[in-house]
Amino acid sequence: MSEAQTVDTPEAKVPLLVADEIVAGYVPEVNILNGCSMELFHQEMVGIIGPNGAGKSTFLKSLFGLIPIRSGSVTLNGKPITSLKAHELVTLGVGFVPQTENVFPSMTVRENMEMGAFLKPKTVAERFAEVVDLFPRLGERSGQLAGSLSGGERQMVAMGRALMMNPSVLLLDEPSAGLSPAFQDDVFINCRKINQVGVSIVIVEQNAARCLQVCDRAFVLDHGTNAYSGTGKELLNDPKVIELYLGTLANARKK
Repeated sequence: MSEAQTVDTPEAKVPLLVADEIVAGYVPEVNILNGCSMELFHQEMVGIIGPNGAGKSTFLKSLFGLIPIRSGSVTLNGKPITSLKAHELVTLGVGFVPQTENVFPSMTVRENMEMGAFLKPKTVAERFAEVVDLFPRLGERSGQLAGSLSGGERQMVAMGRALMMNPSVLLLDEPSAGLSPAFQDDVFINCRKINQVGVSIVIVEQNAARCLQVCDRAFVLDHGTNAYSGTGKELLNDPKVIELYLGTLANARKK
């Protein structure tokens, strides 16, 4: 578990973000989510895994106000945020990195980062320096067009841009998708860097085994509902989770 979960402080005991019995979908009267729930604590990293079509990305988008929630509730620091729009959530400290089209390819790295703080332009210089301190490569590539970067570097730009508003919560949708194994490792390392500086993370991942290795806790979604939950280590070694959701990848890891 993360340090925030072991230190006896009020923040460690009170959830930062809570989703309770979320029901949502894209088409009227057709639900993708059928009562999903989740708790995220301060400085915690929580993974969301499950089969294709389980509702993982839908769940993340519902948290960020991109999909209407038909029933259930979402709270941040104990305050309701269920009906808020994405830009309102950004101002409250919630960042979101989509799976695809997550950079402006015709803009430089620096310009992409500036777009991340468009709601607080006076903080750009300070935040850019802090993010570059976390990810020095962004500083090295600051004048380069984002479209000319490798897939792993573009993902770093997308994460860095989301950090420009100094969020307390970062929602990541399939950050390792389409990347080579080496770049996938970089993504998970970067997630931990972000988490260790105090940002709580919810990460949706198809690379379930790797996700469980780095997350404090995780939830398995199946058919739009919670199927299993536990610490990353517990789920990584749960025979039923291995059989149903991790398969040969997890078995190969154990050999």
